[in-house]
Parts: sequence; C-alpha cells; structure tokens
Amino acid sequence: MKNSLLCLLLLVVVSVMQPAAAQLYDVRQSSINHEKRERSALKVQIDGTPEWTRDFWQSWLKDTYNIKVKGNGLLGVGKRDILVAKQVPASSVSGKLIDLYALVTAPSDTVTELAVFAAFDSDTYFDPEKTPSEYAALRNIVTNFASAARLKAYREQIAAAEKELRETEKEKERLEKERVSLSANTQSNLDKIEALKKQNAENKIKSSQDSVQLITNAQLLETRKAKLQRRRDRLSTLDKK
Repeated sequence: MKNSLLCLLLLVVVSVMQPAAAQLYDVRQSSINHEKRERSALKVQIDGTPEWTRDFWQSWLKDTYNIKVKGNGLLGVGKRDILVAKQVPASSVSGKLIDLYALVTAPSDTVTELAVFAAFDSDTYFDPEKTPSEYAALRNIVTNFASAARLKAYREQIAAAEKELRETEKEKERLEKERVSLSANTQSNLDKIEALKKQNAENKIKSSQDSVQLITNAQLLETRKAKLQRRRDRLSTLDKK
C-alpha cells in the first residue's frame, strides 16, 4: 500500500513538471560574461529556488569531488550569485589545478539557472574548441549534478506531498470527530427539548387540575367559614342565657 502511494505521488510530481521537462535539467552549451569577457559556460535550469540550488551545488561538490566553493551570499531573485573554488584538484577534469565557477540566477520564483565554467588560470578558460577534453569533463560534472538535483527535487516534492496528505487525513479525522460530536450534542439537545416539552405538557395538565381544585377548595373554604360562624353565633346565644 505504501509503495503504491509513493508511485502515485511520483506520477503526480512528474505530471506537474512535464510542461517544463524540455528545459529543466537539460545541460546546454552557452556563454557568460565574466571579468569583462564572454566565457564558454554550461547552463542548466533547476526546479528550485536560488538558495536551494546554491546549497545543493556546494554540498554535492563537496560530497562528490571534495571541492569546497565559496560565495558572497545569496542576492535574491533575478540577481547573480558567484560561487568559486580557486586552484582545486579535479582529477575527473584535469591533472592540473583548476578554478571552478558557478553563477546562480533566478528566471522565475521556482526555477533557478546554474551556469558553470572553469579555467586553469585567469588567462585560460575552458572552451569546447581550445580545451575540448576538459570542457567535456566539465559538462559531465554538470550533467551528473543535474541528475542528482532532479532526484533530490523529486524526493523532496514526494515528501512534501506525503506530508500534505497526512495533514489532510488528520484534518479529515478531526472534522469527522467534530461532526460526530456535534451530531451527538444535537441529539442530546433534542432529547432535552423533548423532555422539556413533556414536562411542560405535564405541568399544564397539573396546573389545570390545580385550578379545578382551587375552585373546589374555595367553595369548601366558604362552606367551612359559614359553618364556623354558625357555631360561634350559637355559642354566643348560649352565653347570653
């Protein structure tokens, strides 16, 4: 059941992301202006915020290639954020030390573009024509990162969807409990109303009976008053003799 749910959530995530699938995570050759010159670069668009892409690029490079990059901090949507690792070993690229650069921009609120370029020094930047093997190796790094970023994004989106599902299920349970409680309370109130109606009906009957008894009592009271008065009068007559 759990595996089926995960598959369903993955299908939902993939279907949501389909419209942008032609661009997201596809590494393409491009260029970027750096140090007042156009440099060959590899660009890839990531489904995520600039901060997310920046953090994952740094952690992924450190975990995969033991390369630590530094930056000046996130500048925000639409702004540029340069990340650089100066004179670091990258055996998968070259036997020499290299400078590795990355530029993070935000084309939209949910999509980030990562531009990666590299150089041996300030005069020799990687280029598909001048340094084809190094440039190809750099493309391989960016491609591997894009695959890792896609997998991480999918997993996080599935986790978020699972959390939302759990929250919705909890809300459903809460609403159901509240509905049952309100129904029981309503029934209890209805029962009390019926009991009060019955009590009122009994009170009305008793009140009518008491009214009849009051009339009888009043008549009896007058009769006994008259009887008492006659006896007093008789006693008064006897006392005068």
